[in-house]
Amino acid sequence: MVIHPRGIFFATLALVCFISPSLSTAQGHEATISAAPGTLVRWAVPGATRCSMRGRTWAALQETCYYPIDLLDKPGPIAVAIWGTGPNPEPKKLARISVEANDYGTEEIALPDIPQANPSREDLKRDAGDQVLLGKIWSTKEGPAQFTLPLGAPVRPMSVGKSFGVKRVYNGKLAEQAHMGSDYDSPVGSPILAVAAGTVVFADEMFFEGNAVFIDHGDGLVSMYFHLSDIKVQAGQEVKKGETLGREGATGRATGPHLWFGVRWHDARINPKFLLEAPGKIPAVNQASQ
Repeated sequence: MVIHPRGIFFATLALVCFISPSLSTAQGHEATISAAPGTLVRWAVPGATRCSMRGRTWAALQETCYYPIDLLDKPGPIAVAIWGTGPNPEPKKLARISVEANDYGTEEIALPDIPQANPSREDLKRDAGDQVLLGKIWSTKEGPAQFTLPLGAPVRPMSVGKSFGVKRVYNGKLAEQAHMGSDYDSPVGSPILAVAAGTVVFADEMFFEGNAVFIDHGDGLVSMYFHLSDIKVQAGQEVKKGETLGREGATGRATGPHLWFGVRWHDARINPKFLLEAPGKIPAVNQASQ
């Protein structure tokens, strides 16, 4: 595996979520914060109840709004809002997230002689069917949150997640999309754990993902676990935080045993790192600017 040095530099910037920690005051006294694609911004306001972004609204979590920036977002401004009902609240506060271009780098991967290295027409047709099934998950109505932050560990012992956002070149061929999750290395056969309570919405074998489990945790948050050696849950099942979903494996497009873990929040694919650490580490709209 080869990671270009320039990619490492920019990926490090992205892991701290923003290009610059400073905030500026936009026209109309709207706070502006810079963020890279695939990251997260928080905004805590006493008494906050609702959040909005791109025409979507959702409930605040413990008086805090979280705004996920999709990995595929293009540079440009995104208007966000927060509503509150505190002792002396303004009915609505506005801010702006400035999405800045970011290069997560490139990895060259040598795949062994597996079907995923040279998929046939039937293999690609099967993958297309897999994506249709997943499309139904992304369009599901968001229910109440069944989680708090930080989320629990998806595997123990927990390694440092790697490769989120990188462009991958498999056996000399560039993949159609960047790496949407993070890879975690743990001993072979390690239990894979639910990061929060929720409902299993998919648990089956997929072509590229291998044995996969998807969990809906409410509030538009879906966690994903790929390449499992086996699956111990089924669709429709309610699970608790820390419950075993299966075992670490190397099914699907994988060069060896590991866990691919990803999250999608309000339909945005973000680095799961931000949800696994203390919320206070997530860059925030400056309280002083409000």
